[in-house]
Order: sequence, then structure tokens, then C-alpha cells
Amino acid sequence: MSTIPLDLETDTVVLPAPALSPQVTLERSLMRRHSTRTFLPDPLPLETLSALLWAGFGINRRERHGRTAPSAHDWQETDVYAVLAEGAYRYDAQAHRLLLVSAEDLRRYTGTQDFVATAPLDLVYVADFSRMPDVSDEDRAFLAGADAGCIAQNVYLCCAGMSLATVVRGLVDRRRLAQMLGLTVTQRITLAQTVGYPGREA
Repeated sequence: MSTIPLDLETDTVVLPAPALSPQVTLERSLMRRHSTRTFLPDPLPLETLSALLWAGFGINRRERHGRTAPSAHDWQETDVYAVLAEGAYRYDAQAHRLLLVSAEDLRRYTGTQDFVATAPLDLVYVADFSRMPDVSDEDRAFLAGADAGCIAQNVYLCCAGMSLATVVRGLVDRRRLAQMLGLTVTQRITLAQTVGYPGREA
């Protein structure tokens, strides 16, 4: 049974308000931040998913739609996709909700490592180059990558504070995953990041 309460009429999932425990301090998160490649398959609660997405690139101030991570020229060109067993969703930060992109389990397409197919959550960071005017192709790709790195670090720190495992990844079949997610010609996959409960390291 799905753990994601999808509204079948609108293909949306309304996320609960993001909440981080008072025990999740910056010092604790920095001390515990590390990459892990072993994950349990157990699904994450919706409340945890909500906190992760908000920490990564959510709205932290309503004036000018300020976000939890910076972006060059305030382009906010990055969209965060949450790829779960139940399907793939685009995170709508303004409404703090998920929009269904595909009802298929696309986790195995989010990277080349075996663990991506069974970990509960794979985040995919997608830059829309159409939101990045007046810059060279080289700088556009560089800046989009830097912005995605800021989002990934936010997720790292959130995971460290919540005792979750995570690893950011660059090895992705971008062309195939873009097709599976229905991306446009102006959208480019920058990074992917796996999140879950830590398994036993080999």
C-alpha cells in the first residue's frame, strides 16, 4: 500500500508543514555529515520527506519567495524531483506540495549504483536553463551545478541531524532519466541524491 496520500483528482500530495526537531543543531549536523552508500529499504514518513524537501530548497521567507538555498542571480532555476517507489514527483516549494510526474517506480533510473533502486528516496536536481538568461552556455552549466550543490548540502545537513543516510551522485544516465521524467529540451539534470535509513556498512 502506498504511503504517499495522492489526491487522484489533482495528482498532488499536500505535504505537512515542515518541522525539524530542536535537537537538530548546526553543530550536530556538521559533526555527523558524511556520505553513505548502504540503505535500508524502509519508506520514509511523509513528515520526514516534508522536512527534507523544505530544508533542501523550500521557502524560508515569503518576501520575494526566499529559499533555504541560494541561487545565482536569484534565478531559482532548480527543480527538485522526489523519486519514490510510489512514483516520481516534482516539489512545488511555493505550495509545499508534490506534483505527480510519473506513477512508475523510476528509482533504478536515477543512477548507476545498485542501491538507488531500493533506497526509499532518490532526489533529482533539474536545472531549467530557460530561467537563466544572458549568460554563456559554459557559465550556465557551471552556475546550475553550484546551485544544486548548495541544495544537496542542505539535504546532507538535514539528514545528519535526523540520523538519516545520504549520498550525492553525479553518475546518472541523464538522457534516459530525462525521458522518464518528461523533461523539456531546456531542462538539464545536474545531480541526484539518495536518502534513507542507514544500513549496515560492509
